[in-house]
Amino acid sequence: MFFRGISGNVLILGVVSFLTDFSSEMIYPLLPVFLTTVLGAGPAFLGVIEGVAESTASLLKLVSGIASDRLQCRKKLVLSGYGLSSAVRPLIGAATAPLAVLVVRFADRVGKGIRTSPRDALIADSSDPAVRGTAFGFHRSMDHAGAIAGPLTATLVLAYITADVRTVFWLSAIPGLLAVLLIIFKVKEVPPGKGMSAGSFLGMVPRGKVLNYILVLFLFTLGNSSDAFLLLQAGRLGVSPVLIPVLWAFFHVVKMSSSLPFGALSDRVGRRGIIVSGWGIYALSYVGFAFASTEVHVWLLFALYGLFYGLTEGVEKAFLADISGPEERGIAFGWFNFAVGIGALPASLLFGFIWQWVGPGAAFGFGAGTAALSAVLLLLLVNPAGKMRAG
Repeated sequence: MFFRGISGNVLILGVVSFLTDFSSEMIYPLLPVFLTTVLGAGPAFLGVIEGVAESTASLLKLVSGIASDRLQCRKKLVLSGYGLSSAVRPLIGAATAPLAVLVVRFADRVGKGIRTSPRDALIADSSDPAVRGTAFGFHRSMDHAGAIAGPLTATLVLAYITADVRTVFWLSAIPGLLAVLLIIFKVKEVPPGKGMSAGSFLGMVPRGKVLNYILVLFLFTLGNSSDAFLLLQAGRLGVSPVLIPVLWAFFHVVKMSSSLPFGALSDRVGRRGIIVSGWGIYALSYVGFAFASTEVHVWLLFALYGLFYGLTEGVEKAFLADISGPEERGIAFGWFNFAVGIGALPASLLFGFIWQWVGPGAAFGFGAGTAALSAVLLLLLVNPAGKMRAG
């Protein structure tokens, strides 16, 4: 019943996300250890890399969202973004210094910035409003399924083929190429409606509920640092490097199995309450990471933290599609992704420096407090008129 109403475009874009995350997550869980032990970087530089990478993507998400509404060419932008990321991501295998990783991550996130808002708008355009939560939940589930396959593949390669992590990075090119081919041959363009007319930048700033929602999301993002720090904490608490990819895969099993059911639930009961619940789970899990002391704690907390993603990722996007019109959907997703992404630089920088200068407990406490405040503000400032409609 969860798959009711999934269109062809949503199905193919889900498979594309599966393959892309397969590729990306062969690399990502190994990156903190690779940076700190092989290339000699510290926690602060890890924060710089992740913050710069995501903030770069955020600006381009806004630009590509505007372009997709004005030019009505969502597929071309989606293809360009996925193509760039798939081409540069494996080059981390050639890195000999932390700066080289920063350059590759920068280029990878440029591709993500180009594709994300047009892709999200294309999913909304290709979905019946009554099952929009299901559509976004399905997309997130497929994304997380790829994030399970990637780390498990990396583990098998490291355990049975070679202990060289650079080989894993090079092999990540294969699923990335398959994703690009699927977009070329299977994704269909959907006319988004009347295109936007030219106007000033400030004239394209959202208003009303959309603006309030985006501002609250920005605040939440300031306390939502890169998950690379969770992997770093896992290593500190005794999880071995060989098991880190397995932990990351387990984390994505929770995310995958919860995204679609919670997305479908939001179609029936409304989205805001589910988002608030997810942010509450985030705060609890960060408090847990602050006080964790054993490897068992790490596994339990990653399971709890995975529920946060299942409750929020797809539902947040479906909620935005509910409160924005089809003619402005690209720009709405552009601002949404911009706000979330632009907060990544200060979030990861703050977390990294608090960790390095005060300690991990203080850093996780900061994230938990910001999430709790954001949940309260969402209830106060973004109140749907009456009962939230399904679409």
